[in-house]
Amino acid sequence: MPAENGSGSGLFPLAAVKGSGPAPVDEQLSLLGEPTPVRIAAVEWAAWLADESVRARYWAKVHRNPLTGCWFFTGGISSTGHATFRATSRPGRTRRGTVPGHLYGYQLAHGVIPRLGWGTDLTVCHTCDSHSCQQPAHLRLGTAAENRAEWVARRRDPGSPLSDLRGPAGRSRAIGAAIRAGLARDETENEIAARVRATIAEGRPLSLW
Repeated sequence: MPAENGSGSGLFPLAAVKGSGPAPVDEQLSLLGEPTPVRIAAVEWAAWLADESVRARYWAKVHRNPLTGCWFFTGGISSTGHATFRATSRPGRTRRGTVPGHLYGYQLAHGVIPRLGWGTDLTVCHTCDSHSCQQPAHLRLGTAAENRAEWVARRRDPGSPLSDLRGPAGRSRAIGAAIRAGLARDETENEIAARVRATIAEGRPLSLW
């Protein structure tokens, strides 16, 4: 099911933030601290997806360990727990070239999403509920309403990533730090996977008992 807050494309990005609070919050506000969403034209997305140097920078921040299932992001993490990836540098306060990592990864696997967010509530959702996951098989298109309903249905499961006591950002950052520590020590995939599993277990409610 989708993660706590999926992100859309085409319009960068409009999606409801799930969790506590009286009303949905614009993802752009949560991700970058800017209240104004920025439209990214399909031609720009296509250029970023086709650029080998941009793809290389993206994959350098994605840990594709087959033993962890999810492909966790080791770079910047937003306040909602999602990956933040600077596809290009642009002047100004909007930081227009910085996008959600899973939005870039989804389109890298499936192509540019046509006009997503322009008059629709479509969003890219995580079926694994892990906010920083970049595994294309764990990403799907859905609606903000579906995303919200499924989050509500799963957030009380003590084994779900959505119940992590550190919150989505704390969980994503802890996993990224664990992976970076393992890579710095030149550990094997098995050893890094064990680090990730231990880090995930630390945030589960049942780990306190």
